[in-house]
Amino acid sequence: MQALDFIETARDLAATRTGRPRETNLRRAVSTTYYALFHCLAACCADMLVGGAGANRSRPAWRQVYRALQHRQASKRCTKPDIQRFPDEVQDLANVFANMQRKRHDADYDPEAAFSKPDVIHGITEAEDTIRRFARVPPRARRAFAVYLLFDIRR
Repeated sequence: MQALDFIETARDLAATRTGRPRETNLRRAVSTTYYALFHCLAACCADMLVGGAGANRSRPAWRQVYRALQHRQASKRCTKPDIQRFPDEVQDLANVFANMQRKRHDADYDPEAAFSKPDVIHGITEAEDTIRRFARVPPRARRAFAVYLLFDIRR
């Protein structure tokens, strides 16, 4: 699973040839955009701590780290003041991730939440741009971010 594949799916859901997309498609597009960001973070954790594609890595260990990322914990870490110690691109991803998680909760659980096509498309584009910028962050900073997301901070 690639994060940008989720972005493409979200765009497909929000697209219509004419008129307004169905509300359910807009809601699923919001949710899918969030999962693009979540899988970006999960892959970062696994790649940075176990090894990326082509590395001499243990597949079970890679999968274990990938699956270790928890939604609530990741969101909490992304909104803590400690996030400011990371490069701007990491802070941007953290901010967009936390915001999209709130939107996903509305899309998935709030029957009265309303979504407009322009707002949903804006969110998709913002997530895609953020993911692309994050991919250019030096490995050292992405590795530190992965550790920050997965492990408790003890002082």
